[in-house]
Amino acid sequence: MTPDALTAHLTATAHPGTASPCACPTGLLADRPDATVLRHGDTVAKAHAPGTGPADLTRRLAVAAALPDVLLAPRTSAPVLVDGRLVTYWPLGDPVDRDDPDAAPWEAAATLLARLHRTPLDGPLPPMRGPAKAAAATARLRKALETAPCPDAQPVLRAWAALPGWARGEAPAPGVPALCHGDLHLGQLVRHPAPDGPWRLIDVDDLGVGSPAWDLARPAAWYACGLLPPEEWTRFLDAYRAAGGPAVPPDGDPWPVLDVPARALTVQTAALALTKALTAGRSPDEVEQAVVDACARMTGQP
Repeated sequence: MTPDALTAHLTATAHPGTASPCACPTGLLADRPDATVLRHGDTVAKAHAPGTGPADLTRRLAVAAALPDVLLAPRTSAPVLVDGRLVTYWPLGDPVDRDDPDAAPWEAAATLLARLHRTPLDGPLPPMRGPAKAAAATARLRKALETAPCPDAQPVLRAWAALPGWARGEAPAPGVPALCHGDLHLGQLVRHPAPDGPWRLIDVDDLGVGSPAWDLARPAAWYACGLLPPEEWTRFLDAYRAAGGPAVPPDGDPWPVLDVPARALTVQTAALALTKALTAGRSPDEVEQAVVDACARMTGQP
């Protein structure tokens, strides 16, 4: 789907029967192969990845609508088909300010996750897609290597092969399942559009049943790779525990639970970084190299 096609559809939806130009603020928020996202006035439209199942997406929308204290509630109860893609509609919220890392809402993210993980499982829910996304990232790296060999890829692929099957999306996760977000990072939070609104989680594409430790794994991996300062990791972990999050013990060492998913997220991040670098015909930058080096350490390489 092109941004123009989504813009035309969203404008027509917002102002049915009106042919005159619209003065509402508009803007393209994201345009990737897996998602096109734009705003029109106070509404955000998202065209989901090709192949997204309508039944699973509808169920995920229902979960978001039922948990307005955790997830930003959708504007509609079901996706619509536009130009061959499923589209959903959401209220416009304020994202995390990337230029002010000191104000990052780690406590809010952790508290929302704890609430989500403590939600009773009700009715049939799709699986959380975190491990499947990690597998897809590794598959894309293998595909890129067919035309652009890269020595840096070998430790990443070795680290992937060393993971247990559940972390590669090949088997059910161990432990007690929970309702999970599936792709937690600070870009998945927005302030609710109400005045002084609270933070809410967005992006339900990967929402489902799985290991709650997966939702803590990306910040854990960043911390282990030296990309997240220890004090920020501690703020996140302490807030999650204080809110009764079930993914880790209430005190003591969390790493026996977090080690495998953190390794999987490190591999996923490294695979995506190398694929991006190979596609652009360049060497990995400093941050990208840090996660690649972490994969080498995970497999005992210097």
